[in-house]
Amino acid sequence: MPDQKQPQPPIHHHHHHHHHPRRKRHPIFRWVVGIVVLLLVAIGGYGYYLYASVQHTANKTYIPLKKGKTSTSDLKYKKPVSLLLLGTDTGDLGRTEARGRTDTMIVITLNPQMKKTTMTSIPRDTMAQMIGAGNTEIQKINAAYNLGGAEMTVDSVTSLLNVPINYYAVVNMGGLTKIVDAVGGVDVTPTLSFTNSGYTFTKGKAIHMNGKQALAYSRMRYEDPNNDYGRQQRQQQIIMSILKAAPSFQSLANFKTLLSSVEGNLRTNLTFDDMTSMFSNYRGAAKNVKQDHMQGVGANILNASYQVVSTKELQRVSDEIRSNLGLPKATVHNEETRQNALNPNFSWSGTNGSGYVVHQNQ
Repeated sequence: MPDQKQPQPPIHHHHHHHHHPRRKRHPIFRWVVGIVVLLLVAIGGYGYYLYASVQHTANKTYIPLKKGKTSTSDLKYKKPVSLLLLGTDTGDLGRTEARGRTDTMIVITLNPQMKKTTMTSIPRDTMAQMIGAGNTEIQKINAAYNLGGAEMTVDSVTSLLNVPINYYAVVNMGGLTKIVDAVGGVDVTPTLSFTNSGYTFTKGKAIHMNGKQALAYSRMRYEDPNNDYGRQQRQQQIIMSILKAAPSFQSLANFKTLLSSVEGNLRTNLTFDDMTSMFSNYRGAAKNVKQDHMQGVGANILNASYQVVSTKELQRVSDEIRSNLGLPKATVHNEETRQNALNPNFSWSGTNGSGYVVHQNQ
C-alpha cells in the first residue's frame, strides 16, 4: 500500500474559521508527544516510545500477546486501560523476547473519564509465581521476562495483583538519554546526595539534567538507603520531569526523528493505530497522575534475597488499580496469599525478616 508512505497532509480548515490564531497550529502534536512520552517513559525512566511509521512499528517493535488481551475498540471508545511498562538494562532489544530481567516494572492505568492516571512501581525482587512455567514455580517477579517473555510477565503480574493488563511495553536503557536530550533536558530535585558515573547530585538542589545525567541519577541503587524503593522513586521523578518538558517538541517531524532513533529500544503489543488512539483520546488523563509503589518486606528465601508482600498490601494495590480501571474491588487470592497464610508467624512490621518459608506443592 504505497499511499501509507506519503506524508500526512496538513489539516486545513475549510469552514472559514479565519479567526483561529495561526500559532495554535501544533498544540495537538505537543499533546501527542506528551502522552507518548508519559507512556514510553513510564518505563522507570527508561521508557521510549518508538514509532516512526506503520511499517517500522510492525516490523521492529510490535510483538502481540498470544491471546488478545484487549481490542482496539477499547481505545477508540475511551475505556480505561492498563499498561505494564518494563525496563531492561540490556543493549538493543533483539527480535527474541526472552532476554534479560526487567529491573523496572510499573503498572500504569489511564482513565479518560475520571481524567486520572496511576503509576505503581513493583519491586523487582518481589516474590511471585511464574504463571506458565509449570508446577508452582516461585521466582523474583523480574525473572518472568527472562523465563517467558512478555507473555509470562503479563500473566504473572495479572495473577499477583488480580488486575487485567491490556498492554505492555518493554524498553531498554539505551533510549533514555535520547528522550531526555530530545526534550532539551529535564529539571529534577534530587531526593538524596550521591555521585554516580562521574555525576554528582545534591539532595534538595534542583538541577537541569541532560540524558546521561538523568540515566546516572535514575540508575543508582547501592548507595540509596531505600535501595530499590529509592531507585523506583527516582525513576518516577524522571518520568514526570520528561512529561513536564515534553511540550518543547516543536513539530511532528522532530518527533518522528526521535522515534526512528530509538526504535531498537522498544517492544510492545500496541499497534500503530492503538498508539494513535491512545495519544488522541487519553491525553486528559495525564493531567492528574498518582504515583505509588508496592511495599514489600525483605526475606531470605531459597538462598536469595526477596521482597515478600503482605496480603493486606497486595489487596491495597489491587483495589487502587482496579478502581482506576472502573472495576469493582475483588479479594486477591493467589499463590502469594496462599504462601502468606502458611507463614503466620512472619513479622510484617520488620524491614528484613527471617523465617518466611515457601511451601512447594509436591
